Amino acid sequence: MCMNLNIKNLLFIAGIALGCFSQPAAAQQRQQTGFDISRNLDIFADIYRQLDMYYVDTLSADTAVEWAINGMLSEIDPYTKYYPDEDQEELRMMATGRYAGIGALIRLPKNSKRAIIEEPYEGQPAHEAGVRAGDVILTIDGRDVEGWEISRVSKTLRGEPGTTFELRVQRPTEKRPRAFKITRRQVQLPCLPWYGIIDDENHVGYLYLSEFTDKCSREVRHAILEMKQQGMQRLIFDLRDNGGGSVSEAVEIVGMFVPRGSLAVKTKGKLPSTCHDYLTPAEPLDTVMPVAVMINSNTASASEIVAGALQDLDRALIVGQRSYGKGLVQGIRELPYRGQLKITTARYYIPSGRCIQAYDYRHRTADGAATTLPDSLTRVFYTRLGRPVRDGGGIQPDSVLAVDSVPSMVYDLTASDPFFDYATDYVTRHPAIAPAAEFSLSEDEWAKFAEAIKASDFTYNGRTATALKQLRQLARFEGYDEETKAEFDALEAKLKTNDLSADLQRFRQHIQPYLETEIVSRYYFQRGALRHTLSYDKAITRTLELIKNIQ
Repeated sequence: MCMNLNIKNLLFIAGIALGCFSQPAAAQQRQQTGFDISRNLDIFADIYRQLDMYYVDTLSADTAVEWAINGMLSEIDPYTKYYPDEDQEELRMMATGRYAGIGALIRLPKNSKRAIIEEPYEGQPAHEAGVRAGDVILTIDGRDVEGWEISRVSKTLRGEPGTTFELRVQRPTEKRPRAFKITRRQVQLPCLPWYGIIDDENHVGYLYLSEFTDKCSREVRHAILEMKQQGMQRLIFDLRDNGGGSVSEAVEIVGMFVPRGSLAVKTKGKLPSTCHDYLTPAEPLDTVMPVAVMINSNTASASEIVAGALQDLDRALIVGQRSYGKGLVQGIRELPYRGQLKITTARYYIPSGRCIQAYDYRHRTADGAATTLPDSLTRVFYTRLGRPVRDGGGIQPDSVLAVDSVPSMVYDLTASDPFFDYATDYVTRHPAIAPAAEFSLSEDEWAKFAEAIKASDFTYNGRTATALKQLRQLARFEGYDEETKAEFDALEAKLKTNDLSADLQRFRQHIQPYLETEIVSRYYFQRGALRHTLSYDKAITRTLELIKNIQ
């Protein structure tokens, strides 16, 4: 029965993938398509029956057929995905940004068997109950979570809204565990962590949108109106690292800056129901205020619609690095037995007529990677005022900013447990700190941090030293060992990788801002962390210079 259940799912998906819902030009083609589907599904079903009967180990029908489904979908594109009944919560959270739980991120330290609280969201159940970052989770409703995988802990913390449970934690530096009674409720992931005036002299407002979740446009509208009341005359709209979300929310946001009825984006798919022109539905908030939209290589999907539409309509200056290039639109299809299929149904085209999809998933390289279109083969389109723009590779900024290079050691350190633990220790020693925009780590605290890291088990991979070792081996293999030995020895002596004390000082200018932001987040949450980041973000500084010159 399980096999038949999943075969039905596969039949539905294969029908879409092979085009059974299209309308071919001739009945013969339609018959051939139907025959191909039937033939291949018969082959698949018989292969499974053979495995079930003869394979040396017993197979689970649900698991094996889900492998087949996921294997097929992975060859189509990364966005078409099957969600069985038990995974519906993941799909709902992705679509709406909401879930029922306590409102906290958790992490599993490297050498620990217990998950810890990484970040409680401000104003959510965990925060309101008194849970702090760094609290070690002991039990959830009496169940000891030692040895649990992070996914199991997370799933157990979630549940039906209104249900109450006891969370027992061990707070660092305290001897006795703490117990909290927490009532789960619908948690809205913050899409607008902070906004405000960041340049009083030039009346520049700043707004960071993290994702396009359900009703996020209402929050953006409220933020813009509030800043305009405070005297905002220019706006920096930050869409860096925004992976997208709802197309309709993107259209609403575009409509805040252009006349009502403007084309924001159009979708084109196989079926008429997937072809649609999205016009801005409401009167704008401001059609003349200078706007700069910040993007980077992680700006994708709905955020590219906003950036691309405002660029094509000559309504905003686009600043940063080329965006990701996701020009595909997904829809949800119901499947038997309460499953759902998130499926790519269309491509989208921004007002100039271009599609910015960068990756071709149907034609892959030998190692399985999606191919991209060379810049030389992309086509030219034109903005409302006649400026040339191109398709096939994301949104190219009007003003390109160089990426601020960060040493790999800094990435390793800031993601490490000792780095996180130092911030936790700092909070226990400092009941309060300066406002987020003004906080700075003292020399004494930096020295304590450096000593704590050196005394910890933190290690990092010296990528240059590893590459040098491989190069030395290659030179030896090719017979150049003697001729290159002196140069290799000299370079190796210069690198001296994993000299932690030296690297902490060498890279302090990169490390300290990250440490300060981590500490600030413990007191002022995401809004404070973002506000503090603005004080050292070079891209923000450059964008401020650019927008001040827009008349």
